[in-house]
Parts: sequence; structure tokens; C-alpha cells
Amino acid sequence: MTKQTNKNVFIVADNVYSPVGNTTAANFARLKENVTGVKKHFDSAMSPLPFYASLFDAEASFSSDGPYTKFEQLLIRSIDDALKQSVIDAGDPNTILIISTTKGNISLLETEKHSPAFRERIALSTSAKIVADHFGFRQVPIIISNACISGVLAILTGMRLLRAGVYENAVITGADVISKFILSGFQSFQALSPDVCRPFDEAHDGLNLGEGAGTVVLSVDKKYAGSLKVKGGSVGNDANHISGPSRTGQELAGAIMKSLDDANIGAGDIGFISAHGTGTVYNDEMEAKALLIAGLENVPLNSLKGYYGHTLGAAGLIETIISAESLRKGLILGTPGFVNAPELYPVNVGASHKSFDAVNFLKTASGFGGCNAAVIIGK
Repeated sequence: MTKQTNKNVFIVADNVYSPVGNTTAANFARLKENVTGVKKHFDSAMSPLPFYASLFDAEASFSSDGPYTKFEQLLIRSIDDALKQSVIDAGDPNTILIISTTKGNISLLETEKHSPAFRERIALSTSAKIVADHFGFRQVPIIISNACISGVLAILTGMRLLRAGVYENAVITGADVISKFILSGFQSFQALSPDVCRPFDEAHDGLNLGEGAGTVVLSVDKKYAGSLKVKGGSVGNDANHISGPSRTGQELAGAIMKSLDDANIGAGDIGFISAHGTGTVYNDEMEAKALLIAGLENVPLNSLKGYYGHTLGAAGLIETIISAESLRKGLILGTPGFVNAPELYPVNVGASHKSFDAVNFLKTASGFGGCNAAVIIGK
């Protein structure tokens, strides 16, 4: 098929399925009321110490028929709601399914006996086929698993495939489930806050984890011309350390500036920034430096981690979807936990909700292994 790069990529429908709410509208309404999913948990099966995280209730039922894991059920519930909002046909050969996750069914390591059958069941490709078959997708699904930029990278992968004319529609979904395996890994890094996280605050001391799913449906069909568009984006890698981000922020800044070029806009056209904003000292400092280099240090900014925790492979999707709703509603959500910015590399973080009128927003993400990503969504 002839390559085309001038197509507009429209957001047709979306869903956020989280401990805060089961739909995008429900989530946004509760965030406006400052409802957070992050709570203190006492669960000896997951950790000998109490911890803060945004988790589904133990008795929560996701009620998908069939032998689906919790991870697969979250994907199915989120995709189902998003597809119901659109007329996109999962069975159309011009529609591709893209799945974003960092851990998939890794929790099965804690409950299942190792065997050849187990190794196949735990594979991401197995989950992708199960979810694709549930909805009748005809194309082999694409799996994106690149640490914590996975959700943003999945959106950019869909954008690029649609721009190039490979497909006409993309259903992009992502999820992660928090388990003892994952929690203990972050505890070993001493990366978890002993309280609710405080992104970009001078007292930031770590992150909270979270679970959830997000789905966004994209299309190049011109009948969606009144919808928000994925205008541009870029990815890169700073190659600094397996878990420590760049010391300079130069590489994330490069991804941001390439995103602006891709979207054919300038820094002054960004109305607000949805930051990765984990609440860890190294991430927040690096991200603030990157925004300073990119000339965006005065642009209003928020982090949603205090509402959702860090949802890993779902984070880029959930936070982009909520920020798109912010753009539609003209309301920038505040950053829970933020009070005072550090004197070094301050950025324009809002502690409370604020009305605004803007055309575009920037979403950033960074992750283990030095990966960085940015995407621009606009009217």
C-alpha cells in the first residue's frame, strides 16, 4: 500500500477502567471531586508491611465469560466499553488491535506450577490472542512492552500505522495488575513512598503503584473530523542506566521537541502538560530539566499519579485519556500531594483544578532502561 503521512488521526472513543471508576466519564467526574484510588493497604499476602496503592477491591468481579485472567478481564472490559461508543468493527481487516503492558500475567508465577503449558499461558502473545479472539479481531495483534512508556508508545504506534495507510482504525488498550512479585520489585529499589506520592513537591519521596486499564480507539475516517487528534509524537532512549533516568533531561527534551516538529506546532501552542510525574526524586528532577530545555517550564502541568498510582503499562493510556477529557471540558486537574516546588528546576505544577482554554496538550512518559516518549493531542 502506498505510504501516506499526511492523514489526520482522530480519537473516536475511549475508556478508563480503574478503582476510581469504570468509564472515562465516571473517572473524570470523581477526579473533579478529588476522589483518589490510592489507599493504605494491609495485605500480608502481598507485603509484610503496609503500602499505599490504587487497587481494585478483592471482591471486585470483572465478569467476563471464559477462562480469563484478571489482566485479560481488565483489557476486555475496557475494550468493550470503548467499542460500544463507536461503530468501529473489530472484525474489519482494516482495524488493528494494539496491547500495552509491562507485566501481563506475571502474577501467575505466584500460583501456577511451571511447565511447558504454563510457559505458553503466561506469554503476552497468548493473552493477546485470547483478547483478540474474544472480540473477533482478524489481524494478529501488536504487543507493546517497553517499560513505563508502553502506553504512550502504543498510541504512537497506532498513529504511525494509520498515517502510513497500513490500517484505517486502531484499538489501543493497556493494562497491568499489581502482584506480590511487582510490589516486591519496587520495594527492593526503595522506590515506594511510605505515604501518598507527592509528584514534583519538595518533599517527594517515592511512588505508589496502581492497577487499571485504558483503551483508545483511533481512526483516519474523515467523518470523525470534529474529534480530537493525535497530532504527533516521538520516542527515544537516554541509555543512562537500567533503572536510573538521565541526569540532564536532554533525551526526554529531545523527544518533546521532535514531537512538536511532528505535530508542526511550537512550544507556545501547548496548553498544558500531563507529566509522567511519578513522585520519585530522580524522575521528577529529570522531567523538570527536560521541560526547561524544551522551553515549557511555565506551561501548566499536572501529574495524575496521586489519583491512580503508577499503573505501569496502562499509565500512558489512562493519563492521556483523562487529559483528553480535560481538554474537552476545559479543566486542568490538580496534582494530589503537591504543595511546594523544589527551588531547583521548578515547573508550573497546579495543586488544584483550574479552568482553561487550550488547543493542545503534551503527554510525557519515561521508564526503566532509559526510554522516553511524548505525544501531542489537540483539537
